[in-house]
Amino acid sequence: MKNIGLTQGKITVPKNTTLEEFLKLPYIEESPAWEYINAEAIQKPMGGGKHSLLQKRLVAVIDGLDSNYEAFPELRCTFGNRSVVPDVVVLSKNLLPLDDSGDIISSGIDFAPNWILEILSPAQSQTKVTGNILHCLRNGSKLGWLIDPSERSILVYQPNCLPDLLAGKNILPVLEDLNLTLSVDEVFAWLQRKI
Repeated sequence: MKNIGLTQGKITVPKNTTLEEFLKLPYIEESPAWEYINAEAIQKPMGGGKHSLLQKRLVAVIDGLDSNYEAFPELRCTFGNRSVVPDVVVLSKNLLPLDDSGDIISSGIDFAPNWILEILSPAQSQTKVTGNILHCLRNGSKLGWLIDPSERSILVYQPNCLPDLLAGKNILPVLEDLNLTLSVDEVFAWLQRKI
């Protein structure tokens, strides 16, 4: 293995470090997870309370539907010379990688998820998160959301069209065969607590 140095939030890797070498590093699954983007290893920032609550509720709502899809928080997605750990991915159940005993494989997936949902954290680069969503769309994802709690808005990405910036009562697009109607206001109402 090449000489790889660890610094806060970033791994110093030689320019010729491969994705395969990155995936063998023992600390990439620590919390928060490390991602491999453009031959650089970057640790995701901690999300915080709003981030955690939105992530939890999105997974619960999607998994509560009678559908052919399942939502996964923080599932490693490795494809197209990138290894990313989106906040939530939604997969068709018939695409789940299973071992011989029928258990889901713990190493993540090696293809683009059907739907990628990212929740912007205050310390996170919107450009990097957008780059991950676009990478997924270029490799087969059907839908991407970038949720911005501070702006109370959601950028929606779909293949072959410009992104939509939605807020307020706008209804969010979901995967075609999901029976889910959800407005931007409803998503952010999950953050409110009665005092």
